Amino acid sequence: MQFTNPDENDNSNIEDRRGGGKRVAIGGVGTIVVIVIALIMGKNPMQLLNQVSNNAPQTQQSDQPYQESAEEHAESQFSENVFRSCKSVWQQQFSQWNKPFESPTFVMYNEGTTTACGQGSAAMGPFYCPGDAKIYLDLSFFQEMQQQFHESGDFARAYVVAHEFGHHIQNLLGLSNKLDAARGRVSEKEYNKLSVKLELQADFLAGYWAHYARTLQKNGIVINDSDVESALNAATQIGDDMLQKKAQGYVVPDAFTHGTSAQRVFWFKKGLSTGDLNQGNTFSDPSLN
Repeated sequence: MQFTNPDENDNSNIEDRRGGGKRVAIGGVGTIVVIVIALIMGKNPMQLLNQVSNNAPQTQQSDQPYQESAEEHAESQFSENVFRSCKSVWQQQFSQWNKPFESPTFVMYNEGTTTACGQGSAAMGPFYCPGDAKIYLDLSFFQEMQQQFHESGDFARAYVVAHEFGHHIQNLLGLSNKLDAARGRVSEKEYNKLSVKLELQADFLAGYWAHYARTLQKNGIVINDSDVESALNAATQIGDDMLQKKAQGYVVPDAFTHGTSAQRVFWFKKGLSTGDLNQGNTFSDPSLN
């Protein structure tokens, strides 16, 4: 994947908190490890991760300027460019729909940071907080992807950012209200089903972004077939069934919160191939009931 003409001068809606603010130690528990534990227990991963971060000890605030390595600089620049592309594509789409568009803020941080959704931590992995309309990313997640899944392709990382941007689009379009309205009103099993639909729709929206990112020349992006394979492999590796099978040798469908590997691949590919928002209504798809 290449950015042939990224507007790197556009730093609006980009916030770098690395090296500043309070940090939280998660006791060496990695993102994927915590998620697998949650799936085994039949819990929503975000609930368990919030418990871990809320109980974690805070370290002292650092006043030293953050010094990133050359590798980390490349990752931060790439992630920012993906964010800029997402913003450009979605801004154009909303303009065509005659709908107002408000960009989220892209926040890079280390280990832990304060959010409107509570204390964020690296153990949560990348996440979107609707309370402050911000996407949070600790770049160490990409290293963990490579170590755990042996996936280091550029587009796999782009897929991660685009998926979280997709959650913001859901928020703008009022699609995430279905999950919020059901909180505390339905059984955990039914709530997990709604969570799966929300996450699969975000996968669709990530594919939708890629569809227009590679067809609109002014975005200056080159996405080839090997890039797409990289994203599909990433989606496969983080399916609920794959994570549970690796952890315990069997799956518990009622504990799924993000969808199976096949489902995640299917919805990403559907967004990529159609570029039609009407095709992404996971909440009305009978196969997901």
